[in-house]
Amino acid sequence: MTGVVTAVSSNGAYSFTKPNRDSIRVLAGFGVEGDVHAGVTVKHRSRMAQDPTQPNLRQVHLIHEELFTKVGAHGYEVAPGELGENITTRGLDLLGLPVGTLLHIGDSAVLEVTGLRNPSRQIDGFQDGLLKQVVGRDEHGNVVRKAGIMSVVKEGGVVRPGDTIDVRLPDGPHRPLDRV
Repeated sequence: MTGVVTAVSSNGAYSFTKPNRDSIRVLAGFGVEGDVHAGVTVKHRSRMAQDPTQPNLRQVHLIHEELFTKVGAHGYEVAPGELGENITTRGLDLLGLPVGTLLHIGDSAVLEVTGLRNPSRQIDGFQDGLLKQVVGRDEHGNVVRKAGIMSVVKEGGVVRPGDTIDVRLPDGPHRPLDRV
């Protein structure tokens, strides 16, 4: 399975959106260099309020560009970086990957998938009603999160738009993604 990076984004300040960059550098065990969510321990405000010593399983946020097309069909215009992701992808079923999947990106970066992004109400502050487009329910009433996946950096490197993403699934049995 392969995909491609279509955009990279980072922000050194807490903000819902992240500006696009020519490249980002991911640092092993830390996250995106200069990004407010990088660190060994949690950096998302809600998680820090619960327990600031817990490990940061949300170092790098990836979102599939195909989501923008789906929400666009419902009248929402979303561009890369606007939902706070660090890496926008195309051609991969990110939400279908199991926990522990390794994403080899570009020449040397390796990310390990940890779980699903749990979108917050801030999304409605960005565009009213968008939260219902990225969080829904399946036919059994289970919550379905569609706003991308979270990962940790196993091997550092530079990530650029146009970089290939090579997916390496973990040995089975596979665990489906859950919110982190």
